[in-house]
Amino acid sequence: MKDLSVYRNIGIFAHVDAGKTTTTERILKLTGKIHKTGEVHDGEATTDFMDQEQERGITIQSAATSCQWDGHTLNIIDTPGHVDFTIEVYRSLEVLDGGVGVFCGSGGVEPQSETNWRYANESEVARIIFVNKLDRVGADFYSVVKQVKEVLAANPLVMVLPIGVEDNFSGVVDLLTRKAWIWSDPNDPTSYEISDVPEDMQDLVEEWREKLIETAVEQDDDILEQYLEGNEPSIDELKKCIRKGTIALDFFPTYCGSAFKNKGVQNVLNAVVDYLPNPTEVKPQPEMDIDGNESGRFAEVDPDKPLRALAFKIMDDRYGALTFTRIYSGVINKGDSVLNTFTGKTERIGRIVEMHADSRQELESAQAGDIVALLGMKNTRTGHTLADPKNPATLEPMVFPDPVISIAIAPKDKAGNEKMGVALNKMVQEDPSFQVATDEDSGETLIKGMGELHLDIKVDILKRTHGVEVEMGKPQVAYRETITRQIEDSYTHKKQSGGSGQYGKIDYQIEPAEKNAGYEFESKVTGGNVPREYWGAIEKAFLSCMVEGTLAGYPLLDVKFTLLDGAFHAVDSSALAFEIATKAAYRQSIPKAGVQLLEPIMKVDVFSPDDNVGDVIGDLNRRRGMIKSQDAGATGVRVKADAPLAEMFGYIGHLRTMTSGRGQFSMEFSHYAPCPVNVAEEVIKEAAERKAKA
Repeated sequence: MKDLSVYRNIGIFAHVDAGKTTTTERILKLTGKIHKTGEVHDGEATTDFMDQEQERGITIQSAATSCQWDGHTLNIIDTPGHVDFTIEVYRSLEVLDGGVGVFCGSGGVEPQSETNWRYANESEVARIIFVNKLDRVGADFYSVVKQVKEVLAANPLVMVLPIGVEDNFSGVVDLLTRKAWIWSDPNDPTSYEISDVPEDMQDLVEEWREKLIETAVEQDDDILEQYLEGNEPSIDELKKCIRKGTIALDFFPTYCGSAFKNKGVQNVLNAVVDYLPNPTEVKPQPEMDIDGNESGRFAEVDPDKPLRALAFKIMDDRYGALTFTRIYSGVINKGDSVLNTFTGKTERIGRIVEMHADSRQELESAQAGDIVALLGMKNTRTGHTLADPKNPATLEPMVFPDPVISIAIAPKDKAGNEKMGVALNKMVQEDPSFQVATDEDSGETLIKGMGELHLDIKVDILKRTHGVEVEMGKPQVAYRETITRQIEDSYTHKKQSGGSGQYGKIDYQIEPAEKNAGYEFESKVTGGNVPREYWGAIEKAFLSCMVEGTLAGYPLLDVKFTLLDGAFHAVDSSALAFEIATKAAYRQSIPKAGVQLLEPIMKVDVFSPDDNVGDVIGDLNRRRGMIKSQDAGATGVRVKADAPLAEMFGYIGHLRTMTSGRGQFSMEFSHYAPCPVNVAEEVIKEAAERKAKA
């Protein structure tokens, strides 16, 4: 039986280029997991093992690794920072107990940090903050602390103060112990000395230490009382209070350093052990029964309880599909049969491995609190629950956003069709936010994703990993249609040809539903004019028609269909007859109901240097953007706006040109809104041309 109190399941998340992967590398070096540190900019980082990651210097997949520190086992997941891969962050946070948010010392709280922080708040993950890159020009620890308060509305608990800034940054002062940690060799994280606080910092240290103690003691009434009487709590008492407050999400212990120069990483590791929760201290996951209703029970972290495990990521490698799984309760042994509650089928566990980036260690069994990769799973996908077949239950499934952009692809040589199909199938299993569809009119293969970079990387993976070269079409926006008017109508389907015929008559009302309601069906039929057994066929038939709107062939949203009355024939009526009547009614009535084209609107968050703000705002206005807010920061201005996706293609290149390479932006889907008439006409025309070609 493992001692779970010494386990920490943590993730490292941040904005692009804040230094997550470099921080992970230093942690692995310090914990003795690797002996030579690889650098991101050299394309040699341990956790960035994909070719695409090494070339671009960004993290795409969450990599899992485990290591030891101070007698504790740390399971670490290094997550991507780029906006198109937030789904990776989201599903990693779902299974983690704690996190380290890395912020850049000069960039501060950047757009993507905000999104990741919001995800972490939703998942209620305890976090510590590491302000990195304090050796950079323009780095300011105190300014980042202030931004965390203002932008993230979080409460940072400052645990260390930096000694020197920019080129003179040499170490940190630990406020609890009043000791200075000075690193002398930037290449060796272990060459440091602990000395007294520098003379010129004593007053500053005392001021911040007082703030730290005042915030911490609020967690324990007895210690607070002692403190108010003038007795300073011991370091152990303070640590106990800080741990309690961190797990309750009341504040976030904040550290600083420079991972690249090997300064300040030990303090972060100590904080992970001291303040982040172990698997038993986190709120247990609620269980649901097979029908998806909450059962009132929880998956408690206990190896003696029935098995509950969540598959949170699928990764294909040379050994076959790896299913990354977090075990919440119970035990998994090699060769066990487990029930996938989503498919209702049992799966046999082929092998269990503990991951270290792309190398692995075989295990015989794993238990509650572990994060492992399973081999041999055939039908398990991201978000599925694995449970004990004798005592099944489901954990809350993960919800993934719908893709907003699609691109047509075709293999360069015709023989590559089959190969491309197999490769795309694997990629869809790995990434739930990536979808593949076939355009019915033109027969083209469409890939759909969360943004341009997302699809760009997928095409690159097709080429490198699977050896399929493809030609790409123009990016297509995922438009939708809706109706604006209420309409009452009637349709009768009659067909008589020797033997039993077909008969179904429906009187119905079609009207716009609430925004984001999707599809609503109601029946007001009384007296059995349309027998109840046919209602389901009518509801399903209308829903199946909504996949293709009547304006430009895009899916229809937010419609309410009310069955008012109708008639049936004792012999000739059937579910099929009413289904045909409904489909014909759809084609008859929807065009009369004031169909309108909707386009996806994106939440855009742009960072611009002060000199270029006017140009950036002018450009967003030209792109039909609605400016929501402007916030001036130390290094520039954050502009938040809503803008249609159709106008945002290639925006990053344009922004960099306007701001001489200093601008940044992030974008995520917000909602659907009506298209202006001139844009709608253009889209309808293009759709008609595509249809005509087919």
